[in-house]
Order: sequence, then structure tokens, then C-alpha cells
Amino acid sequence: SARRTIVCAQQCISRNVLTMREWWIHVALICVPLVAVYLHIPPPQLSPALHKWHGAGEVFRFRGREVFYRDSYGALGSSDVIILLHGFPTSSYDWNKIWEPLTQRFHRVIALDFLGFGFSDKPRPHRYSIFEQASVVEALVAHLGLGSQRVNLVSHDYGDTVALELLYRSDQNRTGHLTLNSLCLSNGGTPVFIFPTVCLCLSQKLLKDSSFLAPVLMRLTNYMIFQTGVGEVFGPYTQPTDAEFWDMWTGLRYNDGNLVLDSILQYINQRLKHRERWVGALTSTLVPLHMIYGPLDPVNPHPQFIRLYQQLVQRSTVTVLDEHISHYPQLEDPTGFLNAYFNFIHSF
Repeated sequence: SARRTIVCAQQCISRNVLTMREWWIHVALICVPLVAVYLHIPPPQLSPALHKWHGAGEVFRFRGREVFYRDSYGALGSSDVIILLHGFPTSSYDWNKIWEPLTQRFHRVIALDFLGFGFSDKPRPHRYSIFEQASVVEALVAHLGLGSQRVNLVSHDYGDTVALELLYRSDQNRTGHLTLNSLCLSNGGTPVFIFPTVCLCLSQKLLKDSSFLAPVLMRLTNYMIFQTGVGEVFGPYTQPTDAEFWDMWTGLRYNDGNLVLDSILQYINQRLKHRERWVGALTSTLVPLHMIYGPLDPVNPHPQFIRLYQQLVQRSTVTVLDEHISHYPQLEDPTGFLNAYFNFIHSF
């Protein structure tokens, strides 16, 4: 009987060991993909379209960092230069739908990925700022030998605020400043620090306030969450295709860009802090101004935003696009955006 007891005990132990092994195997099968999602392994691959955009660009060094840019020579017989400043959280690829038409009108069409965006370096930890991004643009212009050239700026979202810092430096005749021929703003950017009508999602609020949740949120942000968030700022009839969503996500994830989102989002606090500087530049400048506006934008609601903008910036002309166009007018209605911009450029 003692032998039977020992055998039974050994069998129980063996069963328990097997059960524990099976349990750990199940845990591993669940945890490995979760860790992979958390760490975003493997990284997304560039699509053929994004690979082509990347291949057509170059990099220059700014304070030891590599900054990606594109510089296309276009219209013969013209000396006009246009520089395109993209928004958050995307990249210079936002301008791809209007790139070729612009090269037919301008001698040089230039766009860059701001530090922390797209194909540019994304250092961390790093104190990202609007002032630094403006200096990046000035350094690029100097690098391209255009320091004495009058340039036309077109900006969107985050790029609007960078454009206003460049406008301030130009009007103040700061060393190394751009000589601006015109400035065209579009949805986003300016209203966040001018108007109380702007809406931020919960994740943006947590990230910009350096919440203790920020590192977790940044790593847990996956393609589906990104697609949902970005889709909310496009109109219902102008949603990006799956391929376009994926290209935006790939640009964000390139060089682990998702891990610097909280640092970059400090620009929202910077705009509040430096409101007088940038609003003052906008309201006092003699540079020709225009605003292209998609009225379905949930970030800058219609009609409150455009009314307040026109009251404050009385020298600026405005184009309100079709009622179905939202926060990304250059992608949602490239033809309408181009028509509005060319009308503005030909008006002075």
C-alpha cells in the first residue's frame, strides 16, 4: 500500500508538472503576440508609393540630426519658390497629391519632414519645440542656397505655427530669417492658441500634459487605434484608402516616431505660452495672407472658427471649401485646394 501511495503521488506530481507546463505554454502563446504588439515588432514596411517618395528625397544635417526633404525643379521661366510645411502627426507626404501641379507653376517646390516626423531623425529624449522647427526650415533654405530668395509658404496644422514663427522672425528682421513673399495657412495650428473653439481628444490631452500614462499610451497605440483617430478628422466622404492610412502609419512609425509623440505634443502648450508673439505677427504683418479651410473640421468647428479668424486677421483672404471637406483639405480636395491657392497667388 505504501508503494501504491508513492506511485499515486508521483503520478499526481507528473500530472501537475504537465499541467503547469501547458499553462506556461498557453501564457507564452498569449504574451508573445501581446509583447510584439506592445513593441510594434516587426516595424511596418514602406509601400511602393512611400518608398518612391523617400527615394526622391535627400537629407541634410541640422545640429547633428538628419532632416529629410524633397526639392523638385519645375516650371521653366519662373523663379518662384514654394515651401510646404506639414502637420501633426504626419509628414511631407501629405503634399503628394498636389506636388506635380505645383511643379508646373513654381520653379522649385520644397517640403521637409520636421524633426521627429516622417523620414527625419526622431531623437529621444529631446525637447521638441516650434522654435527649433523654424530654425530647421531656415537651415534648409540656407543649405539650398535660397537665403536671399523670396519664398512662398504653405502650411497645415502643426506647420501653421512653425510658419507663424518664421513670419515673426522675418518681420523682425532676425538673422537668418526667410524673406517671405506670401503665406497660406490651412486647417489647424493657428486656432489652437487663438480660439477657445478647438477640441483635443483625450489621448492628446494626456500626452501633451506629460501624463505618467504617456509612455504606455505611446507604445499601445497601434494601427487600428491610429486609423480610427485620424479617420475622425477626415470627412465621411473623403476618408483615406486603406493604403493611404497605412502610409501615414508607416511614416509615423519610421524610426519609432510613436515614442516621441508626447514630446512633440508640447507644441500645444507652447502655442498657449507664446500666443502674443505669434498672433501679433499674424495681425501686424504686411505679407499677403490666405487661409484655406475645410469646414467639416472637428478640430476647428465651422462657422465659429472662420468668423473669429476673419475678425482677428482682417488682412487675410479666406477660401472655404466644400461642406464635406474636413481637417486635411490638401488630401481630401486637392483640386479645390490648388484652385484656392492659385487664385490667391495670382491676386497680388
